[in-house]
Amino acid sequence: MIKRVTQNWKLLLQSSPNMGFTLRLLASLTFSWVCFYLVLGMTEQEKGTIRNQVVEMFEHAYNNYMEHAYPADELMPLSCRGRVRGLEPSRGDVDDALGKFSLTLIDTLDTLVVLNKLDEFEDAVRKVILNVQFDNDIVVSVFETNIRVLGGLLGGHVMATMLKNHGNKMNWYKDELLYMARDVGYRLLPAFNTTSGLPYPRVNLKYGILSPLSRTGTESDTCTACAGTMILEFAALSRLTDESIFEEYARRAMDFLWDKRQRGSNLVGTVINIHNGDWIRRDSGVGAGIDSYYEYLLKAYILLGDDVYLERFNTHYTAIMKYISQPPLLLDVHMHNPTINARKWMDSLLAFFPGLQVLKGDLQPAIETHEMLYQVTQRHKFLPEAFTTDFAVHWAQHPLRPEFIESTYFLYKATKDPYYLHVGKSVVDSLNQHARVPCGFAAVQDVRTGNHEDRMDSFFLAEMFKYLYLLFAEDNELPFNVDDYVFTTEAHLLPLVLATVCQTCSKNITSVKLENKEDSVLSHMCPSAQTLFPNNPSYAQKIRETYRDIVLDASSQTSTEREKCMEPPQSKAFPSLQTKDFVANGLDHIEILKQMGFTVVSTNDGRIQLTHTPDQASSSQNGQKGLKFIAEIIELAQAQTRGEMTSFAVQIISPPFLGQVVLAAGPAHFGMDLSKQEHGVKGTLTKAIPYTACLDLANSDEVHGKIVLAQRGDCMFANKARNLQKVGAIGAVIIDNAEGSSSDSSPVFQMAGDGENASDITIPLLFLFHKEGTILLDALNENQNVDVLLIDKSKQLGQESRDVEKSTGEITIHIQIESVDTQIAQLELGISSQSCRGPELTEHLDEKTGRLEEAQSQEVVEQPPDAEQEEAEGYTSVSLNSKEEMDTSEEAKKDEL
Repeated sequence: MIKRVTQNWKLLLQSSPNMGFTLRLLASLTFSWVCFYLVLGMTEQEKGTIRNQVVEMFEHAYNNYMEHAYPADELMPLSCRGRVRGLEPSRGDVDDALGKFSLTLIDTLDTLVVLNKLDEFEDAVRKVILNVQFDNDIVVSVFETNIRVLGGLLGGHVMATMLKNHGNKMNWYKDELLYMARDVGYRLLPAFNTTSGLPYPRVNLKYGILSPLSRTGTESDTCTACAGTMILEFAALSRLTDESIFEEYARRAMDFLWDKRQRGSNLVGTVINIHNGDWIRRDSGVGAGIDSYYEYLLKAYILLGDDVYLERFNTHYTAIMKYISQPPLLLDVHMHNPTINARKWMDSLLAFFPGLQVLKGDLQPAIETHEMLYQVTQRHKFLPEAFTTDFAVHWAQHPLRPEFIESTYFLYKATKDPYYLHVGKSVVDSLNQHARVPCGFAAVQDVRTGNHEDRMDSFFLAEMFKYLYLLFAEDNELPFNVDDYVFTTEAHLLPLVLATVCQTCSKNITSVKLENKEDSVLSHMCPSAQTLFPNNPSYAQKIRETYRDIVLDASSQTSTEREKCMEPPQSKAFPSLQTKDFVANGLDHIEILKQMGFTVVSTNDGRIQLTHTPDQASSSQNGQKGLKFIAEIIELAQAQTRGEMTSFAVQIISPPFLGQVVLAAGPAHFGMDLSKQEHGVKGTLTKAIPYTACLDLANSDEVHGKIVLAQRGDCMFANKARNLQKVGAIGAVIIDNAEGSSSDSSPVFQMAGDGENASDITIPLLFLFHKEGTILLDALNENQNVDVLLIDKSKQLGQESRDVEKSTGEITIHIQIESVDTQIAQLELGISSQSCRGPELTEHLDEKTGRLEEAQSQEVVEQPPDAEQEEAEGYTSVSLNSKEEMDTSEEAKKDEL
């Protein structure tokens, strides 16, 4: 390599009129590349070691499924048994993927071939053929059944046919998997019986939609991705069976979605009415609810060769990059007013998008977003189900999703940058360290605590290990040329030759009139490293460098390695932290406080003491943020003293409880304000069907005039409220879906809206954690009628009136100035490090006495006249010459901040 570089130097010196400049430039580029390779390069032996590790991990997951779960749909890795729908407690819509058809085995078929597990593949195909049937009286998700079951059968058939043609394996195979796929296809077709052509979200495998026995067909809405992620599997089925009906139905759905795009922005919404095409949710992004619609537009062009799909994708992509892409972020906007962000958080499903941008050939934004996502994974060990724009956890679950490693694979495929091998290795390490359990790999219930959830979804085997293996495998180690196939959204492999095999499949002749048709050379080609990186192998590195410290607590190892070859990094831009958002046991928040100049000390009584020294802040700007944080603490304490904070409760008032059971509850930021209702809202309890209340209710008559229990998850809180209000519910109690959550150990949860105007919601909503919600569910199961009161806790039945001013909580603030020289301000906060989260309140029971503790509040008086001068000199001074304590009775309750 060095010899070849020297020869190139000589040629340039002979031909360049500005030899000095050319030599310096080439030397700089060469040094940069060599240094980059030495720091981040990975030898073939190292790649082989990780590749073998991936195979061992797959064997651990697959063998445990076969031993402990098969023929069940999924493995429960903590219980070491299979998950059979109807035998385990319902998880709501998540269970719609299960159909008693050995889901994980079908979903894993082509992964076995990719990993060269050919004997296991042959055995798995025999098991599927002999033991799996689809004539089951069960309601399943059309979307999930298509991508996992139909896609899995097609991928298995393609692999079996390939091996048979090679003459090494599967000589007995006679297209049995294809016939099974055809059976599944016809069982899904009744879902498309709508005026729009958009499919119902669910179908009964045995009775379809219209039969009285189907127990479905009442839904009116579906997500954009649910309707727009059918074309690859259905078109492949048509072309392999020479029955065009499947592709025609999928095309019709795609055409309708395209026709319903917002013409001004060329964006689509998230949820659409399947009968009239009205948009139910108008937020537009590239994550959950829309993601694979965009993916299938581009991949339909790649697989089928139909220019219409490419033109539509390019139109959408231009709009995405104009409105949604805010590098390196991808933020949802309102489709009708795309200059306004719909939310300030991102969900993990958008992690697929950099990989799609690679297929598009637009690598710079792909590299930027992927780098941001990688730093989020480094900060939280995994990619949280959702995270905020300052990269804090929004939804803490991680169900072992593969989208991030999918994009990592495509970026490495396009750039051959060894950096992405190290990214893949970090994913392997995290899975082994934090998700591996004796019976497989368990989803992470909370990335902050590392608690596990008893689930291992089929996509973990279908996608995660496939992309990980391909990332570290050499071409000659694969049983086929992967470039001859396109990956479905479930990573099943469909051959590109399908574009030429169907004689009855007509082209989509829908006209596409575009005012700003994209004519870029990259619009009709796959990415080429030679085109994109001419004479510049460190192209991706330079893009990443811009964003290397965008996320707080990103991995220091990679940053340290890169600093060996680069200039010292600039100061980190730490996100701001407001008092109302502060979580005392959140390590990321503690780190932010330290950057503001705070020293954090935990006391024996569960408090934390903050000492602020502006000079110790990481920058003068962060020092000012520390001063602002102090001011917010004081303002919060004063607001508490004035009684401005309200806590809520669900009180069971019917026999045999008679008001003795009071459950701490969290409010909603929309709907009826219970603090203004003197007597609260009283009603009889019932349970929503479906339990998540995200769809039209099947028991609407029973719900009318009652307070309804619904489970958190699958849709926004405001959507649940609207669905319940629409059928006459007078109130709602939302129960947390995180098993074991409790107000004893968590801050009271406040339910946010969906970014839209929620003034139409007039019923009250309260939130209960799982522990408190279980009490309510048990009461409902054991008693015929259960009446409850949704109320401001201070107004609950049986509460004695008090003449003294009510204290709603406790904040003890002590700010002490040691001296002018030390420039230190100390705050002693009455905050439990177990359950603190800003102004959200929760009831606290003294574990020693068994009694509710007395409440007290200390008021901080105004600053002395010279405080302004002291602040200008770089420290904070707040006088505590006067302290006021509020009298309370012995029964007064203490709420912790």
